[in-house]
Amino acid sequence: MSTKINGVDGGRSSSLDTGRPVSRRQDVAGGAQAPAPADSSGVRITGAASQLAALEQALRDLPAVDEARVAAVRTAIEQGRYTILPQHIADQLLQLEQSLSKLAAAGTDGTAGTAGASEPE
Repeated sequence: MSTKINGVDGGRSSSLDTGRPVSRRQDVAGGAQAPAPADSSGVRITGAASQLAALEQALRDLPAVDEARVAAVRTAIEQGRYTILPQHIADQLLQLEQSLSKLAAAGTDGTAGTAGASEPE
């Protein structure tokens, strides 16, 4: 099984072809060719992409385990104050299953980009 992603596999570095700027681009919907933007030397990043990059970095900076939460649960268990609510656990498992089913269905009908936008129930 290959783990190659975007031209990178393992620890090997690959050179990128910086090539010449593209002079024309093809309109995906109509198949017509349009002239390249006047400033084809740079890449523009949208505000949404910038926000997404910031959120990704914030997630990377978070610890994998919430040590304070672990300590609080450990203390509650030791003191006999930790209460298990089976109905709550079952409800959460069902909710997770329903969310995963919606994501799987969205991925198979070509609307994977709309997985977060669900119909009101």
